[in-house]
Amino acid sequence: MGALIILAIISAYLFGSISSAVLICRLFGLPDPRTSGSNNPGATNVYRLGGKIPAALTLWFDVLKGMIPVWGSYFLGIEPFYLGIIAVAACLGHIFPLYFHFRGGKAVATALGAMFPVAWEMALLLIATWLLVFRISRVSSMAALVTVSLAPFYAFWIKPQYTVPVIMISVLIMWRHQSNIVRLRSGQEQRTRRNK
Repeated sequence: MGALIILAIISAYLFGSISSAVLICRLFGLPDPRTSGSNNPGATNVYRLGGKIPAALTLWFDVLKGMIPVWGSYFLGIEPFYLGIIAVAACLGHIFPLYFHFRGGKAVATALGAMFPVAWEMALLLIATWLLVFRISRVSSMAALVTVSLAPFYAFWIKPQYTVPVIMISVLIMWRHQSNIVRLRSGQEQRTRRNK
């Protein structure tokens, strides 16, 4: 593994460690999303705490955290497998942020952003899947779990060279959703309502 690839992986982790949800909640004077609502620093919880604008900003910046490192690495000519590892590093930064005591989110938006530069068709298919499941269930975690479960199959179909990294990201995200899976099985998972 060359120095450029190692630098790109480290940079992706550090960039992913910027917690958009925490910073935007501070900017808007909202409670810390790590200790309020669902205690998850992600766009869905920010929506619960502050409404559409803070949530949209959080979502946008979380997507960029995955997109920018992978896009930059793509233009540097880094090969597909390592682009996938760089995407994983960005997601790990979001989940275990260096600057925020390693208390991060679940990396769904960051993973989606990481896929856009190398497989925009797959990214659009993932967005469509998430929206469809969320529209039916109104449960963000269920939409995320169904989407990441299908992601490896989409990758194998559209961009097979990214299948292994996509499997890694999917397993990572599903692991982060363990508590949601327990609540879904018991029927206690919170639905997202249109409230602000």
